[in-house]
Amino acid sequence: MSPDSKKLFNIIILGVSFMFIFTAFQTCGNIAQTVITNLNNTDFHGSGYTSMAIIYGVFSASNLISPSVVAIVGPQLSMVVSGIFYSLYIAVFIQPATWSFYTASVFIGIAAAVLWTAQGNCLTVNSNENTIGRNSGVFWALLQSSLFFGNLYIYFAWQGKTRISESDRRTVFIALTVISLVGTVLFFLIRKQEDTKAPGEENSANEILGDSSSAQNKMARAVAAFKKSIKLSFTKEILLLSVTTAYTGLELTFFSGVYGTCIGAVNRFGSEEKSLIGLSGIFIGVGEIVGGGVFGLLSKNNRFGRNPVVMLGIIVHFIAFYLIFFNMPNDAPIAPMEGTDDVAYMIPSKEVAIFCSFLLGLGDSCFNTQLLSILGFLYSEDSAPAFAIFKFVQSICAAVAYFYSNYFLLQWQLLIMVVVGFFGTITFFAVEWEAAAALVTRGSDYSSI
Repeated sequence: MSPDSKKLFNIIILGVSFMFIFTAFQTCGNIAQTVITNLNNTDFHGSGYTSMAIIYGVFSASNLISPSVVAIVGPQLSMVVSGIFYSLYIAVFIQPATWSFYTASVFIGIAAAVLWTAQGNCLTVNSNENTIGRNSGVFWALLQSSLFFGNLYIYFAWQGKTRISESDRRTVFIALTVISLVGTVLFFLIRKQEDTKAPGEENSANEILGDSSSAQNKMARAVAAFKKSIKLSFTKEILLLSVTTAYTGLELTFFSGVYGTCIGAVNRFGSEEKSLIGLSGIFIGVGEIVGGGVFGLLSKNNRFGRNPVVMLGIIVHFIAFYLIFFNMPNDAPIAPMEGTDDVAYMIPSKEVAIFCSFLLGLGDSCFNTQLLSILGFLYSEDSAPAFAIFKFVQSICAAVAYFYSNYFLLQWQLLIMVVVGFFGTITFFAVEWEAAAALVTRGSDYSSI
């Protein structure tokens, strides 16, 4: 197998592993608040929104140290251990207790930071400036396939149910735990970094994350990774991209947790309101896969770079927000267990709700594939710290969004995303124009990015 084939093999295995883990985790997140609402008349008194706020809050703080952890442990083992913690979090729902639920939320926040830092390094080390766009798209399409499978099961299993029984809950979460463990095991198939580098190819990612039996060298790499994270945090490019990244954190919270809860709370959807949560997740996944495939796999034919894709993403999201505002009751995100009988500016339409799910997924893929691409391109030699900063900003904004989702009506949540999304698009354009100018100076072809 040629070096390029090995690198593509690694990207595919990375994507498939994440697909299994996030089939479990994203399905869990999509139905968590609905399941918990059905538990709140028992001894369990947790909140899905609060759990996610804890996860993303700890996630954001842990990104400060995750490059150092990956430097010491190595990216492959880091992803394996992190995957185990994801499985434990999902397993908590089999027999939920308030203390174990929130404790697991803390640990998965730490694991997520390590997992995504290692993922960013693995993606970058197995790419170059000509393949980073393709590889980002391949990874993103595989990852977001996770939204399809778990939610397809939820749609059929919960068809016609207005209340989720204990048996229904246990069956779903036992299956999701096993699926997550399968994805974790698949990380062992990824070839080690030195096997995927072409002869003579060197970069500082290897210096930070390379193998060494010396504890002193590992500690030196850990310190170097931490210093690089701090240094990169204050560069102009990172500060500008942080606004775009902040938007992805806000809309991640909305489509992965809040929107499904809104659909499940609309009583006018009748007996289908719970199964529609699964169908919504499926169409979010379809949008993600379409976006990842089109804007990743076809990136080499794009003569205009990343900006048109991001512009499409914000337009698609604005259309989705407009339709959701007209279709969903304003109190849907914070409705009680009995749901809401309120009506917005139109009679709630299942077709419009599901179409908006597709638009949310498509727009999200536009932003994330291009952010992964531009970070891998700009920071090919500092991939672990750069991706740690990316996840730090994204996760802290997701944590804030999950916190205010407990209290804010739908219209205010949509308004926040519109404002941040508008400015995030402008700042991305500024960074992309500088990247294009740098490529021209180097004599490279802009369409290759």
